Amino acid sequence: MKIILTTLNSRYTHSAIGLRYLYANLKELQKSTTILEFSINDALQSVAEKILIHMPDLVGLGVYIWNAKESAELIHIIKKVSPSTTIVLGGPEVTYQPFRVNFDAADFIIQGEGDVAFYELCQNIINATPPEEKIIKMRLPALKEIGLPYKYYTDEDVQNRYIYAEISRGCPFECEFCLSSMDEKVRAFDLDDVLREFEILWARGARNFKFVDRTFNLNMKTANKILDFFLAKEPPYFAHFEVVPDHFPASLREKISRFHRGALQLEIGIQTLNPEIARNISRELNLEKVSENITFLENETEAHIHLDLIVGLPGESLESFGQSLDKLVALSSCEIQIGILKKLSGTHIERHDSTHGMVYSDIPPYDILKNNQLSFNDIQIMKRFSRFWDLTYNSGNFTNTIVLVWQDESVFENFYDFGMWIYEQTNSTWKISLQRLGELLFTYLTDIKQLKIKLVAQKMLEDMMKLKGRAVPAYLKPYAKNFILSAQNGSSGFNKRQK
Repeated sequence: MKIILTTLNSRYTHSAIGLRYLYANLKELQKSTTILEFSINDALQSVAEKILIHMPDLVGLGVYIWNAKESAELIHIIKKVSPSTTIVLGGPEVTYQPFRVNFDAADFIIQGEGDVAFYELCQNIINATPPEEKIIKMRLPALKEIGLPYKYYTDEDVQNRYIYAEISRGCPFECEFCLSSMDEKVRAFDLDDVLREFEILWARGARNFKFVDRTFNLNMKTANKILDFFLAKEPPYFAHFEVVPDHFPASLREKISRFHRGALQLEIGIQTLNPEIARNISRELNLEKVSENITFLENETEAHIHLDLIVGLPGESLESFGQSLDKLVALSSCEIQIGILKKLSGTHIERHDSTHGMVYSDIPPYDILKNNQLSFNDIQIMKRFSRFWDLTYNSGNFTNTIVLVWQDESVFENFYDFGMWIYEQTNSTWKISLQRLGELLFTYLTDIKQLKIKLVAQKMLEDMMKLKGRAVPAYLKPYAKNFILSAQNGSSGFNKRQK
């Protein structure tokens, strides 16, 4: 049986560890199996062509929230062209019901971890004993019995993509918006086996690792061994981990503080700093520890920190969200990702629908449309807020200038006003060039906030001229006469002797 394992990644630089797990556990069927990866930006008829040119008997397709609509269309095309091709779906998007995208054209759906179940299904099809039921609920496999995927990353993956890795599966927390809260327990792979695979990948040139573990710093012995693996290597390299914010004991702190700039990225799911809202979603929140650890990461490490906040949590007002944002900006200058609450099938967040008037879209990514605290208009404004926040604050393009929007006042309230103003000027959140964005920010600070033009120009030039060779924007040229670029460190500044 000729098998194609495929998925639509969100971008080219990503790789699908799930496909490689399936391949690693196909035993004798590996010789007739091919992995083909695409992105959601690829033309779907071309994707279908590249799959069907192999004349597969079976296509295994990984389905996620970011590719659900495109996957349904791809299934439609394949079945129209080659109706005899068996299509098997797996992945988070089809693991829990109800399905809000129509996958009726697929032949089988494996719900849960398919590492072993996919092989068993293929064997049954080969033996002409396919399951009677379309939906197959997997049995939870023992991780020690699962073949590891790492040797199946290609040389192209190693050179051009992130290498996705995991040390454990599951999450001990019960956050109601997260699919990981549905797992029964945390299960760990044999760490020595995984580290041996990492050594092989490293020898092949792999330098960009993204760990998908939900709570990397839950087990200190494991976390320290993984960090030791990277600390023993010669930079440059990049390692990304998701961590819980209130668990950074001394051993972990010491190791994190030893990483060079750019080598370590930590994603911390804060979501809210309001204890009442945290209780609503069954999320543990130790404010003192969260504050202490973020301060440590900000001031005593070179790690890139990525904090997450969510708009639309049950019971949370814009005022409460704004207070969380203000606190985080006061604690750290790191990236703060502002997301919109999504209702994933299977999660317990649905228990709030009636009490808090939660109304969601049934179209991926299933984001909230309104609730008792936030109107549809409020949600739309906050989506634009998030986008403009990414373009200005998170992008790093306006590090010195953006803080002038709020200065010593509320970050949320002042950036909210800025977002409203900039949308009035653009009527868009996309395709705004860096120069146009800078000019809008300059105009807002000087005309609307009425800050001193020389102060704003100085900060803008420091930001805009960070890259050597960049031309001075026209709106800043009148103020750039005494501005110089430091050849020593590549930073920008005014020549104090000339001022």
